[in-house]
Amino acid sequence: MTTSMLHVPPPQGLLRPLAMPERLLLGPGPSNVPPRILAAGGRQLLGHMHPEVLQVMDEIKAGIQYAFQTQNRLTLAVSGTGHCAMEAALLNLLEHGDTALVAINGIWGQRAADIARRLGANVHELLKSPGEYFTPWDIEEVSASAGQRARAGPGHGHLPLCFMQGLARHKPLVLFITHGESSTGVLQPLERLGELCHRHGCLLLVDAVASLGGAPIFMDQQEIDVLYSGSQKVLNAPPGSAPISFSERAREKMLKRKTKPPSFYLDMGWLANYWGCDGEPRRYHHTAPINSFFSLREGLAMLVELGLESSWERHRANCTQLCQGLHDLGLELFVKEEKARLPTITTVRVPEGYNWKEITAFLMDNHAIEIAGGLGPSVGKVLRIGLMGCNSTSGNVDRVLRALQDALGCCHRSRL
Repeated sequence: MTTSMLHVPPPQGLLRPLAMPERLLLGPGPSNVPPRILAAGGRQLLGHMHPEVLQVMDEIKAGIQYAFQTQNRLTLAVSGTGHCAMEAALLNLLEHGDTALVAINGIWGQRAADIARRLGANVHELLKSPGEYFTPWDIEEVSASAGQRARAGPGHGHLPLCFMQGLARHKPLVLFITHGESSTGVLQPLERLGELCHRHGCLLLVDAVASLGGAPIFMDQQEIDVLYSGSQKVLNAPPGSAPISFSERAREKMLKRKTKPPSFYLDMGWLANYWGCDGEPRRYHHTAPINSFFSLREGLAMLVELGLESSWERHRANCTQLCQGLHDLGLELFVKEEKARLPTITTVRVPEGYNWKEITAFLMDNHAIEIAGGLGPSVGKVLRIGLMGCNSTSGNVDRVLRALQDALGCCHRSRL
């Protein structure tokens, strides 16, 4: 009898069938995947260089151009999540010693600043309290005179003057700003920012992971240089592929780099070729997540069939219904200005005396509904309710409001 050379036994969990519960995902993402997209993702694999797959990639590119409202030829989907697209944008634009200005009013600005510093960039931060947005004046001008200090907002003390100065002082290569700040529920106005950046010789980089398809954005018209999003929010596809597009101005900047991008996997020169964006014969770069591309293609197709304007209106109307219902329950919305509320993710203050973890757990356990607590600077302060893509319905608004009413009546008030 041969003695086994195996020292690690078969894991018992993998000998049982996979079992997952059915839940209504009304958090900040991912959102539920409709049957049509599930079916697309379950199709048999093809090779990543097969002509049928390259055709799907071309259709994805056209869908992204529609969703972004751009004619940029350098438009594709990164093989990764929205985080991956953020990193791809920054590492292709920035070189060691370049200056970046990052607008921070939630976690995504914080993450972008962290990535830019890891790339060796000189990072300057523009800060706003969670729940607030930036005006063009905030981006360009000095907010206080020399020797003064600018008030940051409740709970944040005072910010040094140097943190409150923008394009005019720092002359950055890139300005990063978040269109849909999912950690705080803020929708950032983009009007005039592109023109303002270009007047100062700066590229405008916008995160639209949480807003694409749910709020108007016009990449070309608003003069955005780099725009990226994710697949798992309004597009209702599984996470794993991230739309991204670069203007000609941004593409020219990348072509003039003195050094290669520090990541081969995210090198936009290689990716542009694989996606057929450079007019050259396509070459192998990496084995793409084929079934993720199938899913993304169907998510974009559903958005095209519905129409952008109809999608924007649906999200606006259901967000308005949700906000009114939350108000009727006696809850306080975190974002005060209605125009600054993100239609896809609504933030509401944790009611006094309640533990947010008990509320979210109650909805999960008793109603099979996911909502989330805060993230980053909003941890412990808010509950986040997402209505994205196929989940943005009047019926789902009613369902989550009933569940919240039940939770407020059943959860014990915290003694803390």
